[in-house]
Amino acid sequence: MTKSEKALELFSNNFNCSQAVLTAFAPDFGLDEKLALMLGTSFGGGARNGEICGAVSGALMVLGLKYGHYLADDNAQKSRAYAIAVDFTKRFREVNGSIVCRDLLGYDLTVPEEMACIREKGLFGDVCPKMIKSATDILMEVIADYE
Repeated sequence: MTKSEKALELFSNNFNCSQAVLTAFAPDFGLDEKLALMLGTSFGGGARNGEICGAVSGALMVLGLKYGHYLADDNAQKSRAYAIAVDFTKRFREVNGSIVCRDLLGYDLTVPEEMACIREKGLFGDVCPKMIKSATDILMEVIADYE
């Protein structure tokens, strides 16, 4: 099963976009699936505020696991990790037009009337899987490019 397939399976099993992307990669970093699901919970739906897409947040957490800065005086690693994160978000934005959940959905999920439109139009089931696949595929490309 590919990472995209795993992420989409998780999403179809009632996990959010952030949980799906992060958890699809969790075993690669020795991160327990339960812990990854818990960690990603609050980032779905743009941290429940329609802000940065949860799939993007999940991917950025994966990049943190892969390239993250953890030594206080290692500014080179910190700069590299930031540059890789910027590269990922640039690529995602180029493909999808934005990294912001409400822009991608076309509605603000924090506004009850707009949340009703999102549900009525089935956008979580239509748009979100596309963003999960896109984030996962772009993440794989970025990781390959920085190996």
